[in-house]
Amino acid sequence: MAAMDLRTEIREFLNSRRAHITPEQAGLPAYGGNRRVKGLRREEVALLAGVSVDYYVRMERGSLAGASDGVLDALASALQLDEAEREHLFRLARRSRAPGGPHRHRPAVTVRSTLRQVLDAISDAPAWICNGRYDVLAMNQLARALFSPVLADPRRPANTTRFVYLNPEAARGFFVDYDHIAGDAAAKLRMEAGRNPHDEELIALVGELSTCSELFRQRWASQDVRLHRSGRKRVHHPIVGRLDLDVESMELPAEPGLHLNVYTAPAGTPTADNLALLASWAATRQTPATEL
Repeated sequence: MAAMDLRTEIREFLNSRRAHITPEQAGLPAYGGNRRVKGLRREEVALLAGVSVDYYVRMERGSLAGASDGVLDALASALQLDEAEREHLFRLARRSRAPGGPHRHRPAVTVRSTLRQVLDAISDAPAWICNGRYDVLAMNQLARALFSPVLADPRRPANTTRFVYLNPEAARGFFVDYDHIAGDAAAKLRMEAGRNPHDEELIALVGELSTCSELFRQRWASQDVRLHRSGRKRVHHPIVGRLDLDVESMELPAEPGLHLNVYTAPAGTPTADNLALLASWAATRQTPATEL
């Protein structure tokens, strides 16, 4: 899979966001009952953004190079973009303004020994470090135990998105909210593609998933984007059963592109008890904590 054409990305992203909003949601009258377009018309977006129809049409055709931050803000408001979508729009515009030639920022692929020490010091919660492609780069002992179904694939680095889409039977058995997880996984990869459009390993991963998974092709085509953030992850672990985990995903400022993910549960809950049981099971295994 080659790097996506920027104008195509812009066109498909804006078109998809426009299709998500009805005139009623935008506070506009919907004249007539037989609208031929899904969502807003281009002229309606132009009206809401305070630009001419011709100017908006040029933007939706992939020309964001001349758009000021004020225009982009107005467009984001007109399309009711969330934080991730707004950030993605501004990234696309920055790429449009950049001089010719790819910028090959390479996300970090290794984890410093001191960060591995941090992981090992977290003994009561699963903790792991990934990059924007969701390659598993380092884990503590409890995370290894938690994600044992993901690590069953011998390929290294293990990749959680590959597990979700290319091993769907196991993934559906592991993730209670599989459909939500699958949507988030594709959307976070789409966000990463906006950050690092020339990352050859990311391009290869998206190509592999697109070739092998119809579900991924559908989710990728939706143009949805997501940020790494806090949330809830519910899994059914093959050893200890159901775990309802609170997730914190934190960017590592000294390691651009890497994220520390920590999973916890309130004390006294069944999940906290099951995490303690999982820790006991993990302690019987011989694999060093951060060894993948």
